[in-house]
Amino acid sequence: MSSMLKEMADAVSIFMAIGLSEQKAKETLKNEALSSTLKKAIEQAQGLLGSASIDKTAGTLLYNMVTRLKDSNRLSFLTEYIITRKITSELQLSAALDFLKNHPQENLDRLEFEAACGVGVVVTPEQIEDAVELIIRKHKDQLLAERYRFNMGILMGEARTALKWADGKIVKNEVDMQVLHLLGPKTEADLEKNPKVYFYCEANTEGKSLMEQLRGEALKFHKTGENYKTEGYVVTPNTMTLLKKHLEETGGQVRTRFPPEPNGILHIGHAKAINFNFGFAKANNGICFLRYDDTNPEKEEEKYFTAIREMVEWLGDYINRGEELKGHNVPPSPWRERPVEESLLLFDRMRKGMFAEGEVTLRMKMVMEDGKMDPVAYRIKYTPHHRTGDTWCIYPTYDYTHCLCDSIENITHSLCTKEFQSRRSSYFWLCNALDVYCPVQWEYGRLNLTYTVVSKRKIIKLVETAIVRDWDDPRLFTLTALRRRGFPPQAINNFCARVGVTVAQTTMEPHLLEACVREVLNDTAPRVMAVLEPLKVTITNLPHFIPDFPANEAKGSHVVPFSKTIFIEQSDFREKGYKRLTPDQPVGLRHAGYVISVQRVIKDGCGNVCELEVSCASSDSVEKPKAFIQWVSDPLQCEVRLYERLFLHKNPEDPAEVPAGFLRDINPYSITVIESASVDRSVGKAKVFDKFQFERVGYFSVDPDSTSEKLVFNRTVMLKEDPGKI
Repeated sequence: MSSMLKEMADAVSIFMAIGLSEQKAKETLKNEALSSTLKKAIEQAQGLLGSASIDKTAGTLLYNMVTRLKDSNRLSFLTEYIITRKITSELQLSAALDFLKNHPQENLDRLEFEAACGVGVVVTPEQIEDAVELIIRKHKDQLLAERYRFNMGILMGEARTALKWADGKIVKNEVDMQVLHLLGPKTEADLEKNPKVYFYCEANTEGKSLMEQLRGEALKFHKTGENYKTEGYVVTPNTMTLLKKHLEETGGQVRTRFPPEPNGILHIGHAKAINFNFGFAKANNGICFLRYDDTNPEKEEEKYFTAIREMVEWLGDYINRGEELKGHNVPPSPWRERPVEESLLLFDRMRKGMFAEGEVTLRMKMVMEDGKMDPVAYRIKYTPHHRTGDTWCIYPTYDYTHCLCDSIENITHSLCTKEFQSRRSSYFWLCNALDVYCPVQWEYGRLNLTYTVVSKRKIIKLVETAIVRDWDDPRLFTLTALRRRGFPPQAINNFCARVGVTVAQTTMEPHLLEACVREVLNDTAPRVMAVLEPLKVTITNLPHFIPDFPANEAKGSHVVPFSKTIFIEQSDFREKGYKRLTPDQPVGLRHAGYVISVQRVIKDGCGNVCELEVSCASSDSVEKPKAFIQWVSDPLQCEVRLYERLFLHKNPEDPAEVPAGFLRDINPYSITVIESASVDRSVGKAKVFDKFQFERVGYFSVDPDSTSEKLVFNRTVMLKEDPGKI
């Protein structure tokens, strides 16, 4: 046992020697595959360096390389480039990893590889200065008009494109310096909050809102009735007649649909689909149908139907109702040439329940885009359906019903994620085989988040194993969970706008979503004072008024008592060496107009500070204190729930990152419950989902577990981004 402990301690020391923190080193050691590969890389690096040590920059690159490298045969190759300082930045490393991924099992052309990842490229300060100057000149008129309200992300985006291998910090400094030279220092007017929010998306959607992107300025979809102009669309002798009839029935209206499966709760990825489908229709004065993908009686429940509709309405869209069913691909059938009459007879026997489940299926005779043959059209399911009971024992599939429902509803743009691209051939084939109106299927990239799972099967596992309470546990990224945690729908929609109308799959960090939440809550969540871990303080008595929105006091205020006994955060007092309250250092009380000084520290039998006796003086009569803290007097007792990431690793579903599986990657500190926090009485009548900013603490939302006797608050996000999470 002692030798094993020594081996682990040695490994931690080795990892810390290349720049990892002790915590990160120990966390790495838990992942056997990762730690083994990292040790190999360090050994190879030391072999190249001899007696010299690995500097922190190279160490960080080595660590990032082994966490992302898929082909272990390339470990020595990349280690050499990092240690010999040919690859010196994250940008170069990413380019190198992409090159290796796109050239598997090949004898690499080193010159081609080095060109692809910028080896030896030197960008001079003069080149950076000249490139930034050109970009500033290009946007000069708009910069002068909008000043510091201009979206500076556009300048950085263009600069990074023009100066691909330059140091990002140097580029940013040059952009900042040239902007300052052009505009001068910020004025009071520049510092005023801009009511209009612009988001930096992709190069072709700079500064555009989602609605602007969806009006066709970013994606050039076909016009209604001009389906035939879309690449790959199959034109039959009757196509133009069917399109003319379609236009007569719709009046040229844009029609989309959102078809979720009612076997789970919608998640953050669905928010993009909702924004895309409902948003595209709304931007073009059209209509979007909410259509349930109602295919599998074994997994569907009424609560999912209800929750899906609630979440769509919560995000602020107006809906029409329909329903739709799903399917799957199977191997080629040996009965492919069976006569039609015989197939119809067997299908009738299927409908009457004369076959066992899985014994037979009805299939379409065609080859799909990805080479799969004969997708299933109908299969047998004897499980009662939650809406139709035992009326049916046969159920149609996605490949059979999706295109037909789209056709019946006169959908103009069938927007779906990229994994359905291969189904486009069956979509066109069936509509044309039945000689009905054929819509156009358009594919877009999925939206994923790191540090979470969204698979229904995996969330059910989390619920069944009691790791989370239910689908709406605030640590998840289902839409019901985000609502419960206090994320405003406007913030989620803004996040989708920030992601942009991307065709490629997008994986985003949670802190980018949280930034959108802060932007909304900063303007909408009234300020109140609360202390999570109260420390009793005894002073004198005065009433006082506190503004709901300090930046705009016209938006309202509320009264709180100010009496002899108040409570402050335990963490705001220390007995020595502290920037807030100490026996030698006074502190200001927010909004009270008083500065308190410690006269006596009272401790309990265990030596813990349990009360302070202080004197107070008007803030006008003493030197301004170094800090101001929040306080409460005669407060309400409440429960507060603090949330952190549910998973320890960025990609908990990736076996390379988490070999033991996502259930073994749970953060043991993902929830902290404080049962006796204190908040001022102005929140006493708050309703479920009401949102507040607890001053200096964070944004909080009232949880459905609240009762008339005790409020429960969920921390939505902290006031500022936690650098440790990025």
